[in-house]
Amino acid sequence: MVSLLAHGALGAFDELIFVGVAVIFLVMMGISWIRSRSTPVQPPEATPATPTESAADDAHFPLE
Repeated sequence: MVSLLAHGALGAFDELIFVGVAVIFLVMMGISWIRSRSTPVQPPEATPATPTESAADDAHFPLE
């Protein structure tokens, strides 16, 4: 058998392992995609337009 994708000490089994890993990866990605399509989209939480005084003070440090 001619090794097209993987070539190593295992011979023909390299191809089976390589293709098997690729199939498992694609199945897992497909399941993840299907699950993500079925979950509802949640809007981000509303944040105030202007920060409060205490939040502004916490974000800045005085320069020395």
